[in-house]
Amino acid sequence: MGHPKTLQAAIQYYSNEQVCIDAVAAMRWPDGKPTCPACGHQEHWYLKSQRRWKCKECWKQFSVKVGTVLEESPLGLDKWMVTLWMLVNSKNGVSSYEVHRAIGVTQKSAWFMLHRLRYALQSKDGGKLGSDPHSKVEIDETFIGGKARNMHKSRRQRMTTIGKIASKTAVMGMLERGGKVKTHVIGQRVGKQMKEIIENSVMPGTWIMTDEFPGYHGLKDNFTHLVINHLERYVMGNVHTQGIENFWSLLKRGLGGTYVSVEPFHLFRYVDEQAFRFSHRKDAAGNLLNDADRFQLALSQIAGKRLTFAEVTGKVGETPF
Repeated sequence: MGHPKTLQAAIQYYSNEQVCIDAVAAMRWPDGKPTCPACGHQEHWYLKSQRRWKCKECWKQFSVKVGTVLEESPLGLDKWMVTLWMLVNSKNGVSSYEVHRAIGVTQKSAWFMLHRLRYALQSKDGGKLGSDPHSKVEIDETFIGGKARNMHKSRRQRMTTIGKIASKTAVMGMLERGGKVKTHVIGQRVGKQMKEIIENSVMPGTWIMTDEFPGYHGLKDNFTHLVINHLERYVMGNVHTQGIENFWSLLKRGLGGTYVSVEPFHLFRYVDEQAFRFSHRKDAAGNLLNDADRFQLALSQIAGKRLTFAEVTGKVGETPF
């Protein structure tokens, strides 16, 4: 049986633990030589009964999960594979309650699983948008959050800072037409901060398209800044921000319809999740990606990252890449 193309096929294919181990191992070690995470040695024994390796150098044992976001998880890889497939291929996301019912784990476990997988979806790529001097990048910002008057008293108290209700959080997005989207949770719209993000995220010479928000004024001369005044029109020839606004629409449908209530502390994870799906609708050549392609891309990003329960609940800082 080849690699699965549908969710039903994925459930059947990854029901075998050894198949899951082989799939993750092939992704992590394409040369077929598992590397000991403790000493970096590549000579080992495979302990078939325990489904793990034993290093011939330091004698430590390691499984395929070690050194990935799955490390120290007692759940089988079959559950992780199916959850990852659901997450990256559900247009509006998948809730922890849905995962809890679908794979037979507690809702708390499903919630933690999803946050670990969202962490894997965060891109390590520090490259800038704008592949050539005449690339067009749409930039816009939106506000996420409910109205203070609709909040429960306890939530309203948590959202209060210096006597003021910070009911909405600003998110900034940059979309390269025909390419990827980059996002930043910025809290509040501050022009200086926004211009710094643009300069660090977009190649010089790029055509930048924004609305009339004053925070974008004064961008450096190495950009061509085109402005569309939404009080007059939404499209003026090739100048518009319709693409990034489409992304906001998808994001808000997921947050409002699937996740319902997202704490500002975790908001960036949900934004990163939607950015991954949006950015991987097509490949670099413009060909549509199917569910299996997106799953393989996501699976290739699970290594070299770690997120503990203490980190995801804010008790300690996150482990860096």
